Amino acid sequence: MSSTARGALAGRTVSRVGYGAMQLERLHGDRAAAVALLRRAVELGVDHVDTAQFYGNGFVNGVIRDVLRSAEDLLIATKVGADPDPGGPIPLRLAQRPEELRASVEDNLRALGLDRIPLVNLRRADRRPGVLAEGAQLVGLDDQLAVLTALRDEGKIGAIGLSAVTLDVLRRALPAGIACVQNAYSLVGRDDEDLLELCLAEGIAWVPFFPLGGDFPGLPKVTDEPAVRAAAQALGHTPAQIGLAWLLHRAPNVHLIPGTASAAHLEANLAVADIELDDETLAALDAIPARSMDVSLG
Repeated sequence: MSSTARGALAGRTVSRVGYGAMQLERLHGDRAAAVALLRRAVELGVDHVDTAQFYGNGFVNGVIRDVLRSAEDLLIATKVGADPDPGGPIPLRLAQRPEELRASVEDNLRALGLDRIPLVNLRRADRRPGVLAEGAQLVGLDDQLAVLTALRDEGKIGAIGLSAVTLDVLRRALPAGIACVQNAYSLVGRDDEDLLELCLAEGIAWVPFFPLGGDFPGLPKVTDEPAVRAAAQALGHTPAQIGLAWLLHRAPNVHLIPGTASAAHLEANLAVADIELDDETLAALDAIPARSMDVSLG
C-alpha cells in the first residue's frame, strides 16, 4: 500500500483504507474462515478495523479478539448507540441512553479483550438513512457526550467519534474533542458536503458508510453510473474500485472501511489506495448528479 495513502485517525497515522468488519458475520458458520480473512487483511496492510458489538451478536468482535492476539497494533473502532437484538425484526435495537452507552462500551471491552478501545463512535438516531429514535430513545447530545467523555477520562476509550449526525450536532460536539465522523456519503450521495468541509477544517477524519451507495431500496448505487463504468473500463479497474478511489481523492481526511467476506474482494478494495484519477476523470465523476440518502432502512 502506498505510503502516501495514510492519514490521521484518533491520534494515530493509519492506512486510509481500513476494513469494515460487519461482513464477517456472513461467515458465522465458519469461524476459522472469518479469522483467516481478517488475518489476511492485516497481512495486506490493514491497521484500522471498524466493528460493533451488534455485528453478529458479538461474533465479529470475538473474531477480532482472536486476531488481536497477534496484531496488537490494530486501531479498533467500535460504535455505540445500538445493541444486539437477535429476535427482533432487525438484529439490533437502539440504545441511546447514557447508561446504555456505558454498558455498550463495557460489552465491547469484554468481547474484544481490551482494556481500552482506541475509538468509539456514537451512532446517533436522529437522521436517515437508518432507524430514527423515538420515546425514551430521544436523548440529548450533551448527556451522551458527558458519559463518553467520562469513559475517555477513565481510560476506557481513547477517542470519541460521531455517526449519522447533522451539521448542527457536529458543531455542538466540537468542544468535546471529536476524532472522526461516520456518515452516509458516496459519489451519488453527497448530502453532507458541509459536514465534510467542517471536518477537513477541524482536522477530523471523515469515514463514510455506504461508500458505494447501497443495496437497500431507494438508495442509488455508484456502480450503476455510466461515467463510473466508463472510467473503470478506461483505467482497467472495477466500477467499485473507481467509486472508492474517488472518495480518497475527494479530501485528504477521508478514510474508507469497505467490508467483504471474500478474500478476492478484500484485495480489490485495498488496491484502491494506489489508484490515480486524472483531472479529466475526476471532472467526469464530479459531474454525476448526487441523490438524497434520506431513506428509512427499517
